Amino acid sequence: MSAHRILVRGRAVGRIAAFGLVTAVVNVAIAMGAAAAEDLIVKYDQSQLWRLERPIAEIIIGNPTIADVTIQSGDLVVVTGKSFGITNIIALDANREVVAERRVLVQRDEQKVVNLHKGGKRESYNCSPQCNPMTTIGDDPEYFETVAKLAERKMKLSSGAGGADQAN
Repeated sequence: MSAHRILVRGRAVGRIAAFGLVTAVVNVAIAMGAAAAEDLIVKYDQSQLWRLERPIAEIIIGNPTIADVTIQSGDLVVVTGKSFGITNIIALDANREVVAERRVLVQRDEQKVVNLHKGGKRESYNCSPQCNPMTTIGDDPEYFETVAKLAERKMKLSSGAGGADQAN
């Protein structure tokens, strides 16, 4: 056996075969990188614009618990991250022909977010510039509910729907 043989899964292969194997692996990695570059990355609780090449009439979301979509104009879509995960979006024209399809990755925005761990419980805070409670999937349920109720109360007050007795 030549000193220039390489083992692949316990078998000796020649340099040319090894080069072919490495080339194939690199080509797959490049293809996967290109596919990942096509993904629409949306931050949790934030929106991202997706401009299409031509007007659409209908949009389909694979898992509406992960992301929400709204058609703003004929060729502009707003995608909002609702929970962490991966789903897809299919945009159709008036003839129900596919205009575009993309994977959507909803990720956590790590900038200025602090997680406080108390044993097995987690609380999330948005620290820009001061730390304020925020709701994030995976937080302790009691903390999450308390923060969500306070946020709902604040929205009612700011819209004028809340009475003066709710301000306390």
